[in-house]
This record gives sequence, C-alpha cells and structure tokens, in this order.
Amino acid sequence: MIAPFGTLPDGRAVDCVTLRDGALTARVLTLGAIVQDLRMEGVDHPLVLGCPDVADYVGRGRYLGAIVGRCANRIGDACFRLDGTLYRTDRNFRGRHTLHGGADGSDVQLWQVAALAPDWVTLCLVLPDGHMGFPGTLRITATIALAKNALAIELSAVTDRPTLCNLTHHGYFDLDGRGDIRDQQLRIDARQYLPVDDDLIPTGRVAPVEATAFDFRQSRVIGDAGYDHNFCLSAAPQSLRPVGAVTGRRLGMEVLTTCTGLQFYDGVQLDGVPGLDGRIYGPHAGLALEAQHWPDAPNHPDFPDIVLRPGDEFHSTTHYRFAATS
Repeated sequence: MIAPFGTLPDGRAVDCVTLRDGALTARVLTLGAIVQDLRMEGVDHPLVLGCPDVADYVGRGRYLGAIVGRCANRIGDACFRLDGTLYRTDRNFRGRHTLHGGADGSDVQLWQVAALAPDWVTLCLVLPDGHMGFPGTLRITATIALAKNALAIELSAVTDRPTLCNLTHHGYFDLDGRGDIRDQQLRIDARQYLPVDDDLIPTGRVAPVEATAFDFRQSRVIGDAGYDHNFCLSAAPQSLRPVGAVTGRRLGMEVLTTCTGLQFYDGVQLDGVPGLDGRIYGPHAGLALEAQHWPDAPNHPDFPDIVLRPGDEFHSTTHYRFAATS
C-alpha cells in the first residue's frame, strides 16, 4: 500500500509504502528508501528509530533508516584517485572529508517505486555523472522485504564509467525500547577492526580486536566505550552468512550479510531527534550495524576494492532477523 507521508521543506512530496509479513510490519519512504518504522507483533515499541515528520530526515534525523551512498561512510580529505585521475568530492564532514556520498547523497533523494508486493518493495535511483564529485551515472536498485521475521535489504548498482560504489542500510535499532542500548549484548564475528584518527578516518592499520574494547567475538554488554568503527569481516564479498547479533531483555536480532565489513555505531551523537511514539532520541538511543565495505577504501590499496566498472554490478544482501529470547 502506498500513501502520502509528507512534504519536504523544498516542496517535494514523499510517499510511504507499508509492508507486512507474518509478525512484522514496516513503513518505507520514497525519500532515501528509508525504513521509517518497523514493528513486531507482541512487542509494544518500534524496533527501529524513525521520525514522524519527513522534514526531520533532512535535519536532526539525517541518515536514520536510509540507504546511504553512492559511497557510504567516509572518504578522507574528500578526494581519491581512480585510473590516474584525481577526483574531489563534497566536503560535508567536518569541512574536510566526505560522508555518505556528500551533502546531497542518496538518503535525501526521492527514489522511484519500481515494483511492489504486500511484503516487499523495489525502489530505484539514478545519480548523474559528476554528482557530489563522483564520476559516472550510477543506477541503484534497493529491494526492502519482510520474510520469516527478518528485514531483508538487497542493493545493486551499475555504472557507465568507473566510479566508487559502497551502499548500505543505515538503520538504528533498539530492541528493548528503553532509549538506551548500552546494556544490550552485542556479538560481532570479526577478528580485526579499523582504528581511526580524530576525524574518524581509518589510519590504514588493520588491528586485532583481541585484548581490546573492540573484541565482541563473544557476546557481551556494549557499555559506553564509544564506537563508530568498521569491523573487518572478510577481504572479499561472501555468500550470505551470520556475522553478529544483538540481544535485548526479551528480543534478539541476528545480522547476516554478504559484505566485507560491519560498521558499528553506538549512537552517541544522537541529540534531540524527534522520534516515533512521541519519543526524543538522545545519545545511545539506538545502535547502527551497517553492512558495507570498508571506509576510505580508495585511499588504502590494501583494503577491499570498491571500484565499480561498466559491465560489472555492485550487489549486497543483508538480513536483520528477529526472535524472542525468553
């Protein structure tokens, strides 16, 4: 079902698609392919953070639940070389770096509904050559589905010129509905992570998690150490496999993906975001587990390659699967 959702400050109209399957119901916006709400039968709170007013998604609620790109995460110094040419991209992060494809990234674009069924929707977006400084016309497809108590995200893209492509679903989850995820348990099946500098740009080092605050190989309480880091799952894309899990008081969520990395962000920078059911989201109100490829990859030759070339296809699949824990 498609219905009007609201109007952005610039006058653009945004629609909402409602999906249902079994115990799950989701609301997906044409703005940013955002999962605006996700509910599970028998659970009295939303499973994700979302905004009731569409205008908040271009303000304090930026990136919540959206598909971000064309290059998710950060590009250091807002530049990269590709086939000998230097490209300079939008400096929308701390005035020096590129974040999530730039200020006009895919999260604030209006996507087109290409196909729809009761339990899934396919949305499409075209980013033109030169958009935010990136080469190539990029054609993106996102299929968002509900199946067997899972939120499934399938992303694909093709290009007419060599470019960068690293797309991800930037959902925030709160399994307990208490507005603070720090006492929930987290497991990430990664032996290594990427240390970052003061601007959250990878240093280039791939470090072991052992004997550090980044060791989540055994499920443990998240705590308040502060996280916005890539966990290194593999050196190349894999078949869909479990890579981590979150456990709340009564509900658990398993994460499965084909991607090489998982960015764990504990939501520490959330501040006064108007939320669902009258909530106001503050620090640590939700956690993001963004299945993607490693950040700043074009500036680190040893990182998995995120260059997309004509004739090839970017493709990733990620599932967030929910189950009662008691």
